[in-house]
Amino acid sequence: MTTTTAAPPAARRRPRTPDSHGFPTRPYDLVKEFVVAIIVVALLTVGLAAAFSSPDEKAITMSDWAAAAPNDVVATAAGELAGTTTSASYGPPYNTAAEGQKLGPLPLAKWAGVRIPVNSAQDLVVTPLSHVTGNATLTAALATWKAATPDQQTAWASAYSDALSKAPNGDPTQVATGDYGPVPTMSQAFLTVASSGGLEGMLASSTFYGIDQTRPLLLLSDGSYLEDQARARHLGGDQWGMMNETGNYPGQPWMWLYTFWYQIPPFSTSSNADALVWGLMMLLTLLLVLVPFIPGLRSIPRWIPVHRIIWRDWYRDHPRRRT
Repeated sequence: MTTTTAAPPAARRRPRTPDSHGFPTRPYDLVKEFVVAIIVVALLTVGLAAAFSSPDEKAITMSDWAAAAPNDVVATAAGELAGTTTSASYGPPYNTAAEGQKLGPLPLAKWAGVRIPVNSAQDLVVTPLSHVTGNATLTAALATWKAATPDQQTAWASAYSDALSKAPNGDPTQVATGDYGPVPTMSQAFLTVASSGGLEGMLASSTFYGIDQTRPLLLLSDGSYLEDQARARHLGGDQWGMMNETGNYPGQPWMWLYTFWYQIPPFSTSSNADALVWGLMMLLTLLLVLVPFIPGLRSIPRWIPVHRIIWRDWYRDHPRRRT
């Protein structure tokens, strides 16, 4: 008596047949799998974007800044002339006012040198104002400024900057009387230029790769308006926020591993955070490259065999294979 055994359901659904080389094959609907993957990814993208969206703000222009915070523009101009802003005292790669970022005892920024020279007073304030025509009062103020010694210029600008900080709401119209030289006239003219929308063009410079926005960004970051807007959207350095890169999608979520370190000590409290985070990331990258050669680390796949779950079909068909 002869008996037959029915093939398992899976075998009937997807019969294996040898190809011309003798290897087993089975039908596979690649188009179907592709469409299903696209639908699943699209639904996940929309759902996660709705649940965990991040702000995608338009770029802040100088005219926006002048309209929203005119007193901040005036105070920033005075600070640039006094040499007390962040960019003026940053050091390399912009100037020699400080040694710049260090990695322990290694003065990395100083070694690199001043590669993007920026004189904050001259490049960010005086030069743009020098392009203004038809304003006799401003022309006379600039002539007085240029004829003064550097010490006198600093004294005027520092005195006016201090007076602005003491005025109610930083209002230039309520500044106490003092010897400020041409600085009040120059600062007010600077606000007018910023309001007109022409300041970006005066600050930006053309390069081989396009328009260099270094100087406009330095000026904007020297004021308090940009930081205030960032903190209002929970994007401050200690707020763990993240936003989309303007005009580019999906933005910069890939940077989380780098920016994460800025949120925790000692990086969050160090004046050399940029150099320290860079050094740490270089070390982690080196460790990643050397994983196959580091005893212990290279054994993690054997201790935590996640790959055997992912490739379970292969390991089921090759039970003697060990990794």
